[in-house]
Amino acid sequence: MKTVGIIAEYNPFHNGHAYHIAAAKKMTGADYCIVVMSGDFVQRGAPAITDKYARAQAALENGADLVLELPVYYAASSAEYFASGAVALLDKLGVTDTLCFGSECGDVKILSELADALLNETEEFKRILKQRMKAGASYPQARNHALSVTAPHLTGTLHVLQSPNNILGLEYIKAIRKRQSRIHPCTLNRLGSGYHAADLETSYSSALAIRESISRTKDVSYIKDQVPPNVYEAMKEAFGRTFPILPDDLSSLLSYKLLLEQTQGFHSYLDIDESFSDRLVRMLPSYMNYVDFCEQLKTKNMTYTRVSRNLIHILLNIYRKDMDVFRTDDYIYYARMLGFKKEAEPLLSAVKEHSEIPLLSKPADAANIITHTNGHKMFDADIRAAHVYSLLVQQKFGGPLQNEYRSRIIVM
Repeated sequence: MKTVGIIAEYNPFHNGHAYHIAAAKKMTGADYCIVVMSGDFVQRGAPAITDKYARAQAALENGADLVLELPVYYAASSAEYFASGAVALLDKLGVTDTLCFGSECGDVKILSELADALLNETEEFKRILKQRMKAGASYPQARNHALSVTAPHLTGTLHVLQSPNNILGLEYIKAIRKRQSRIHPCTLNRLGSGYHAADLETSYSSALAIRESISRTKDVSYIKDQVPPNVYEAMKEAFGRTFPILPDDLSSLLSYKLLLEQTQGFHSYLDIDESFSDRLVRMLPSYMNYVDFCEQLKTKNMTYTRVSRNLIHILLNIYRKDMDVFRTDDYIYYARMLGFKKEAEPLLSAVKEHSEIPLLSKPADAANIITHTNGHKMFDADIRAAHVYSLLVQQKFGGPLQNEYRSRIIVM
């Protein structure tokens, strides 16, 4: 039995994602595809446009066999932590043969060479990196300069580090190497428009372009050609009832949280130093909404995405000290199932036989199934994130508040 793993957000699920699953299976000869997917909050520091169950169902209807939730501590974190948590989850299942990811360059050899260079940082590399950052260069700029000096044979490939999916692929390979995992990395070229393309162009437009279209037009008809037919029908049904959830829908909740804690500062949260905490407190009187505040807080050396992630860490109580403990404990304590296909029963049996961590299908069973104290802390954060998302849905569209402990796994 061969199994390929995919790490994704599906925010939302579109034609490129369906292609990726099919191509990954074909490229690797896999019998099954396991998707590790972000829950209700995503890596760019925002709520997912539609809930995790809708996105998991879309994946299962379009080729995935098992969908697992990436804990929010990693899903809403930097590329390094996002990759490390997801790779650890796939690795600990004990059945994943290959990790297949999309990239702009489509060359796993180039990405592997860069990953190896960054994993084996010399003292000279560290000195040059520190020197350049002290002089005002951003981390990417300083890293590229340090690589060009210490690994001149890679100079001709450094341009690939300017593309987001190449960077994420690099982090996947680094995570695999660090773990000395048996998982084999492979990549395929992204189809259609780039990750940051904000306009609908081909039938393989970016997730960003699809989100922008929905936000701008308040209509899903414009994206009909961008998503599989079954996903489009589900979106039409959910539109105006539970979807779309957009970044500014966080505005009131975040405003309350910031006002509540401004006197104590925010530097205990993940990725937030005292400088950013002080600036945040100083600028709080000018808070209008989530997106506008992110724009106000960003600087030459701190991107909008990094700012928005920091604010999500505050909103969801994601602390630096907890992440340090989780990393020390090897990142992951459980595999939370969001859905699976009935014909994938042999895969589930193999996971149960070989996995180092428990497979969790019902949140209500977590107290008995998760054995590690820190695992309970990580799972509590997932539950909290789900309830915050449910509150966003309720505030925007009405209806009852959903209890995550009563949620049911999707079986197809």
